[in-house]
Amino acid sequence: MPVPFDDRGLAYGDGLFETVLVRDGRPSLWDYHLARLRRGCAALGIDAPDEAVLATLPAAAESGLSVLKVIVTRGSGGRGYQAPADPEPRLRWQLSAFEPRRERWQHGVAVRHCRLRLAEQPALAGIKHLNRLENVLARREWTSPDIAEGLLTSIGGHLIEATSMNVFWRRNGRWQTPCLERCGVAGTLRAALLERLGIDEVEFEPTALETVEGLCLGNSVQGLWPVTALESPSGEPLERWRISDDLRFFQQQAHALLGYPAGI
Repeated sequence: MPVPFDDRGLAYGDGLFETVLVRDGRPSLWDYHLARLRRGCAALGIDAPDEAVLATLPAAAESGLSVLKVIVTRGSGGRGYQAPADPEPRLRWQLSAFEPRRERWQHGVAVRHCRLRLAEQPALAGIKHLNRLENVLARREWTSPDIAEGLLTSIGGHLIEATSMNVFWRRNGRWQTPCLERCGVAGTLRAALLERLGIDEVEFEPTALETVEGLCLGNSVQGLWPVTALESPSGEPLERWRISDDLRFFQQQAHALLGYPAGI
């Protein structure tokens, strides 16, 4: 069903989305996706969709792996930026066949720092709202297929995330991930790992990556990619890491949550 021209999600990014890995009609990390969607709706003041309706969507997938994308907007109406007094939220969804990048699980990836800096807006921190122009601009910074992702730093100087994945590293024997109280997307795989493993949420300057024992990226669709090489925004080599047994164990914990193979 087409989206009307006056839809506020189209006009202003006034809405939220979720991307869910679906295996044989069963969604992965579903409770975490619903919880983040509820948080996002509360933050934007949008009525959350009926969870009974949402629960029917993954079952429409064919056998094998799919990705369900759910978009919720405030709907139409209002005057300019002023929201309508009685909005009628709009729900749209799509299922697409999916195949993960298995070679990246096994061999790891190269990443680079991005020049773009993320704005800090605590009112939007953590939620997956539709206005992702910062990520779009950052992703335009490289075209080489040898670079899998770009690391994003906030305007305040803290490492936050990759353009479409969360960041994890091992330092002094502890797994850590960026604190996302000012900006960034709190991924559902990240949430599940925080709940199950002893991961510290910290403020971390990107230059401190030279002190870490291992680095990886993860999200609830692609799983977990080890990082083997880090470059500057201009492509100069900065750091290299081997894929340690500790990182493989961490990867296995992440993949168990998604139904991906434990042995790589």
